[in-house]
Amino acid sequence: MENHERENPSVEQKEDDRDFLLSPQNHTGKGGTSSMSSATFNFINSIIGSRIIGLPYSMSQAGLPLGLFLLTLVAFITDYSIILLVRGGNLSDTNSYQSLVQSTFGLIGYLILSALQFMYPFIAMISYNIITGDTLTKVFMRIQGVGPGDILTERHFVILVSTVLFTLPLSLYRDIGKLGKVSLLSMLFTVAILITVIVRAATLGPQIPPSEGAWVFAQWNAIQAIAVMSFAFICHHNSFMIYGSLQEPTLSNWSLVTHMSVGSAALVSAVFAAAGYATFTGYTQGDIFENYCRNDNLATFGRLCYGVSIITTFPLECFVTREVISNVIFKGELSNTAHVIVTLVIISATTAISLSYDCLGNVLELNGVLSATPLIFIFPAACFLKLSDGRWLRGGNLIPSIILVAGVCVMIIGFVMMVLFPQDCSHGAEMFYCTVPNTSVLSTTPPSSVLRITNATQNVSIF
Repeated sequence: MENHERENPSVEQKEDDRDFLLSPQNHTGKGGTSSMSSATFNFINSIIGSRIIGLPYSMSQAGLPLGLFLLTLVAFITDYSIILLVRGGNLSDTNSYQSLVQSTFGLIGYLILSALQFMYPFIAMISYNIITGDTLTKVFMRIQGVGPGDILTERHFVILVSTVLFTLPLSLYRDIGKLGKVSLLSMLFTVAILITVIVRAATLGPQIPPSEGAWVFAQWNAIQAIAVMSFAFICHHNSFMIYGSLQEPTLSNWSLVTHMSVGSAALVSAVFAAAGYATFTGYTQGDIFENYCRNDNLATFGRLCYGVSIITTFPLECFVTREVISNVIFKGELSNTAHVIVTLVIISATTAISLSYDCLGNVLELNGVLSATPLIFIFPAACFLKLSDGRWLRGGNLIPSIILVAGVCVMIIGFVMMVLFPQDCSHGAEMFYCTVPNTSVLSTTPPSSVLRITNATQNVSIF
C-alpha cells in the first residue's frame, strides 16, 4: 500500500511536493522581487481598474439585492478559481496560464487561451483610454478660463497626451515588481473615489427621483450583469505573473495574497456599486461619472482621482498583452528592441481604437462575455478537472464542475442577450436632474431627450 501511494500520489501530495520545491530554501533563483504586500497591491490594482466604474450599472441590470448577491458570488468564484489555476500549474509543472492550458488541452487550447488572454487586457486598455478621455476633459472644463471648444476639453487630445506622457513610459518597464508603488498610489486614489461616491449618495441621491421599480429584488437581464461583474473581477490573465514575482512563491503565500486581494476588491466593489446605484437608480450609466453634473466640484475631484488611477492601471494590462505576444511569437524571449517595438504597437492600436469609439458600457459588457467569463469560469475549472483524479461531480471536483457549467451558460446566454438588448449609450449627455433648480424633480416635465434616456435605462422587473 505504501509503495502504491508513492507511485500514485494524490492531488494534495503533488501540490505539497510542488510547494516544497518552490520554497526559497529548496528552489533558489526562482523567486521574484515582490514582497507579499507589493504583490497584493499589484493584484488589487489589476482588479480595481476601469471595471469598477460599471458596477453600479450592473446593479440596475440585476436589481440591487440580487446584484449584490451575484457580485459576492462572482468574487468567491474569482478567488477560488485563481487558486485553482495555480494548483493546476503546480500539478502540471507549468508556470503560466498558457503553458498550463497547452499541457492539458494541447495546441488548440493554447491558441484559444492566448487569443482570450490577449483580447481581454487589450480591450481593457481601450476602456481605460475611453475613461481617461471622458473624465479628464470634464476636469479640465472646471479650470478657470477653459471652456467648450478649448483643446483641453477635446477627448482625443487628452487621450494622446496621457498616453505619451504617462501610460507609455510606465508600460515600457520590464519588471512588474517596479509597479508596486504605482499600484499603491492607484489604490489610494480609488479610496478617494469611493468616498466621493458615498458622499454623493447621501447628498445628491435624495434630490433625484428613483426610477420605476428601482428597489425590486431582481431584474430580468441579470445575466448581463454577471458579464459586467466578471469583467470587473478578472485578474487570471496576470495571476502567474504576480505569483512568479513573489520573493517566496509558495501556495500558502499565494493563497494569502489572493484572499487579501480579492476580498479587499470585493468589499470596495460592493460599496461602490451600492452607493452609485442608490444615487441614480435606473438612470445609472455604464460610466457612473457620466451621471454626475458637470458643475459638481466633488464629482470633478472624483473624476481627477479616477483618471489618474486608470493611467496607473493601464501598464499592468500592457504587461499581459506583451507577455502573450512574447510567448506565442517570440517563444518567451523579447530583446530590448523587440520589447520597445511590441509595446509601441500595442499602445498605438489601443489608442487608435479608443479615439474612434467612446461608449464604455458596451465595451465592458463585450469584454465580460467574450473574454472574462471563459478566463474566470471555464478554463481554470476545466484544466483542474482534467489534471485531477476522480469523477467530476464528486469530492473535490464538485465545485470546479459547477463553475465550469455555470461559465458556459453565462457566456452563451450573456452573448445572446448582449446582441438582442444592447445598452443605450448616452455618452456626454447632461442628465435631466442637472438642469432642475430644486429638489421638486417629479413635478418638472423633462424634455423629450430626458424621456428617451429614462425609457432607455428603465428595466423590467421580475419580482
